[in-house]
Amino acid sequence: MALKNWQKIKLVLLVELLRQESDEQHPLTTEQICDYMVHYDIPCDRRIVSKDVSTLNDLGIEVLVTRIGKKKGYYVEDRSFSTPELKILIDAVQAANFITEKKTDELIDKLASLGGSHSAEILKSNLVCFNTRKHSNKSIYYNVGALEDALQRNKKVIFLYYDIDINHEKNYRRDGHHYVVEPVALVYNEDNYYLVAYSSRHDNTANYRVDRMEHVDFIDEDISEKAVDLRSAVSEYTDQAFKMYGGPKQTVTLEFDSRLIGAVYDRFGEKISMTPSGEDKAVATVEVQLSPTFWGWLFQFGKQMRVIAPDAAVQEQRKRIQELMEY
Repeated sequence: MALKNWQKIKLVLLVELLRQESDEQHPLTTEQICDYMVHYDIPCDRRIVSKDVSTLNDLGIEVLVTRIGKKKGYYVEDRSFSTPELKILIDAVQAANFITEKKTDELIDKLASLGGSHSAEILKSNLVCFNTRKHSNKSIYYNVGALEDALQRNKKVIFLYYDIDINHEKNYRRDGHHYVVEPVALVYNEDNYYLVAYSSRHDNTANYRVDRMEHVDFIDEDISEKAVDLRSAVSEYTDQAFKMYGGPKQTVTLEFDSRLIGAVYDRFGEKISMTPSGEDKAVATVEVQLSPTFWGWLFQFGKQMRVIAPDAAVQEQRKRIQELMEY
């Protein structure tokens, strides 16, 4: 092998070794590095290691030096993700319903390895399996890939869509006929992955759970300008469609116990304005869609929260309470 190529391979191996096997608590000695290189039939000694470390630092890969007794130790701390960041990502993977159990294990292994072997051991030993509601649709990763491809190409997508019945069997909507829609965005919301799509035929927007889609593919038809424009407003749409979907948009005023201030901020964002209302109460004016989802959210707090304006919303509130009492 030519000396130039040999030198490149040696540097690549050294970077990989340091990133995977070293950190501040686990520096590698010159002897350990040389033993690794010898395994690949690459000559190595103390002077070569010192020179290669200098070369890596010149290239912008920071290799730090410490002392292990009378010996030098080398390690890197500059990784794409810190251990706390990887822990957050791993917990998110564990919590996501749409990721199957098998794929969860695979992704955790890959994420943990990004922190090096020592961090990987710590991350995987502290796992808490708190989600037992994982979906079983193994094709979701193909679905996501196909949908992302369509989004990049600005093409329509075609797929089958189904529900799960009482016997855990698939019930295909539209009697098994395909959906053809214009993709707007992929959205992750409350443990599920959704395709936000526009239909120019019906001039409306709908959401489809990606784990309930089958035979997803794009077709060679461009999406409309309306679908493209919707992408710039997808954040506003998802706030309404996923938080309080299914009803007319309206501004309402809520009165609630002060202990629910955090819950209101969680639902509507911390930028909304609140004012005190009597002892231990507050009011806030928010924009919602008056839907079963909104009323379900409000009624979970019982007497601690109510709509106080406008009058039409107050009357609907009373009507729904009465219906619950008569159920």
